[in-house]
Amino acid sequence: MSAGDVELPATPAPAAALGRGFITARKEIVEVARGGPERPHLRDTWWRYLVSLVAIGFALFPVLWVLSAAFDKDPSLSGASLFPSDFTLDNFKAILYMPELVKQSETAGVPEIPYWKWYLTSMVVCSVTAFMTVLLGALAAYAFSRFRFRGRRLGMMFLLLVQMFPQFLALVAIYLILLELGAVFPGIGLNTRTGLILVYLGGAMGVQAWLMKGFFDTIPSELDESARVDGASPAQVFWMIILPLGAPVLAVVGLLSFIFTLNEFILASSLLQTVDTYTLPVGLNGFISQNYGERWGPFAAGVVLAGLPVMVLFMFLQRFIVHGLTQGSVKG
Repeated sequence: MSAGDVELPATPAPAAALGRGFITARKEIVEVARGGPERPHLRDTWWRYLVSLVAIGFALFPVLWVLSAAFDKDPSLSGASLFPSDFTLDNFKAILYMPELVKQSETAGVPEIPYWKWYLTSMVVCSVTAFMTVLLGALAAYAFSRFRFRGRRLGMMFLLLVQMFPQFLALVAIYLILLELGAVFPGIGLNTRTGLILVYLGGAMGVQAWLMKGFFDTIPSELDESARVDGASPAQVFWMIILPLGAPVLAVVGLLSFIFTLNEFILASSLLQTVDTYTLPVGLNGFISQNYGERWGPFAAGVVLAGLPVMVLFMFLQRFIVHGLTQGSVKG
């Protein structure tokens, strides 16, 4: 530094930070005035759009194909196309209003296809299973989230490890258990809806309990303490505080359980033995096997009708789904 120069005092750190804050705020104000930040050019993001379109097409192709087969006059799979060549509602009329549509052979002894009975059975089984899964899972998740007891971590790990093995691996054991139970309690044996529901509830406390526990962990424990100070019991805390605040994750678990039960085929086909007790997957399977002749048109129409409750339930619960999944995935 020369003799004629004057040394300026150094800018204090807080003042420098404040200056940078003013510069950043000015840039943001200018961006807002111009209509927001500059959008990236298409040449830099075209591959994202391409991947999105491929994923959407991959997901929608089976749906469009089933819809086309449901409204196409040709009942064969080989004659189906992405868009129906001859639009008709005969497939829906056939499966809903024509009891003489499909008959098994005289040796089978089944006079008609009770689609509405299958539909009602599936709705009852799915609804009861979903409700009980939410209730049992919520009780287990509340205990694991709020109480500290010996074997807590071991129990949580055991529930998670059990989910590694699908239920159909124990199909023979489940079949024999229901066979023996049916001799003592006919209402919960083979070929009964109650027995099938009990089998489905055997896997209720698994991933669902973990998902709900993660959500319950995000609910402040101070609410529980305040309720206990006012004289509330643990049961009252659960029913009056935890469950109302946990509505998003309860909706997610209920929806997932409903969809899983509606789509389940292996256990239902093994435990239900008469046409009148079939669920929709078991009954509709006959339309694409040799039992009823290969009729893909009525099969696709039945699948479309079976998907309507799931669509309605999804639209009704969609405001809970994202919040329930993201909050329930937090590790507790």
